[in-house]
Amino acid sequence: MNPPTTPTELPALLDALSDKADRLVLRHAELKRTNALLDERIRQLEAERDSLRARLHEARARVDHLLARLDPPAGAPATDPSA
Repeated sequence: MNPPTTPTELPALLDALSDKADRLVLRHAELKRTNALLDERIRQLEAERDSLRARLHEARARVDHLLARLDPPAGAPATDPSA
């Protein structure tokens, strides 16, 4: 950035710089709020994911238990399903 060539340009330059700084501060605050909302959403989704994983684990355990009940005991004669 070139320095102002006349003393009359300095106030305008300082005003423009001040406006940019104000916009930057506002944008920073806005991004912080957005980031906080996104962090909260991540926590919600992680909790939902963990809950779904637990439900899936429980369902798999129930299916495994039912499948084990269907298997014939070891040493038992195999039955012919077509008979």
